[in-house]
Amino acid sequence: MSESLAIEARGLAKAYGRTRALAGLDLEVEAGSILGMLGPNGAGKTTAVRVLTTLLRPDQGTARVAGFDVLTHAAQVRRQIGLTGQYAALDECLTGRANLVMVGQLGRLSGRQARQRASELLARFDLADAADRGVKTYSGGMRRRLDLAASLVGRPRILFLDEPTTGLDPRSRLVTWDAVRDLAADGTTVLLTTQHLDEADQLADRIAVVDQGRVIAEGTSGQLKAKLGGERVQLTVAAGSDLGAAVDVLAAHADAPPDADPVARTVEAPVTSGARQLAAIVRDLDAAGVLIDDLNVRHPSLDDVFLFLTGHAAGTGESAPSERDPA
Repeated sequence: MSESLAIEARGLAKAYGRTRALAGLDLEVEAGSILGMLGPNGAGKTTAVRVLTTLLRPDQGTARVAGFDVLTHAAQVRRQIGLTGQYAALDECLTGRANLVMVGQLGRLSGRQARQRASELLARFDLADAADRGVKTYSGGMRRRLDLAASLVGRPRILFLDEPTTGLDPRSRLVTWDAVRDLAADGTTVLLTTQHLDEADQLADRIAVVDQGRVIAEGTSGQLKAKLGGERVQLTVAAGSDLGAAVDVLAAHADAPPDADPVARTVEAPVTSGARQLAAIVRDLDAAGVLIDDLNVRHPSLDDVFLFLTGHAAGTGESAPSERDPA
């Protein structure tokens, strides 16, 4: 394993009966970076995290975290990592502060060190005012933030965040995003799984697109978007105008066949130097007698990339048992 890699996996495979959760997954995460593992429910993201955090044994393949093999040196791996799962793992009978102090003492901090670390994290995650309230009185967003704080008590070198903002309100998501950026700035390696394309776009240095248990594409956000080419031109055709004629006009300027939505009455296609071609497109639409309500040019989004790579949107896909059931 290269010294620059905090996480390295080769050929990871895991099956639950006839369901293949991982099908030869390869992964590399540079030390001090944020890798966004992007994919729908059932893609294999959670199973990969469970293997990398020693909670699950793979059927095949190898993985090393912080230089340690996850099978032969599991205890050493656990001492280097923090984990926040999809569901908050908190004691609802305790206060927020008591939860963090307990985690610190279980991690062999002294009582004084644990209390000091708890205070720091409660402040960081905007929970100081609720520190001495029972967790059972916390909102869902507060519980998620406290759960993330708990994973940081031991100052892990590597942090695994499995869909950490699921169910959070916009303000809580922003607080969590800021915390993740601060961690990376301090040198912590972060592996973040998410279904939210905007989250991967905002946070990740690199993105690994996962589908059906494999990494099907990897790169920076810009590199992945470049797979779709340049700009995309979208028309909204006025009621009463011929949608088919609009498709024909745009096809004459496009790099690929246009996509038409008869319900929304939109037509969209990739067009090289789309902004420069708008005038010509408008002239041809006018000549064809097509009236439009809107015309815009946009750059490809990660949503476009995911649809292009997988054939379905990032939020779709049935959950495989491996993504739901405890291992």
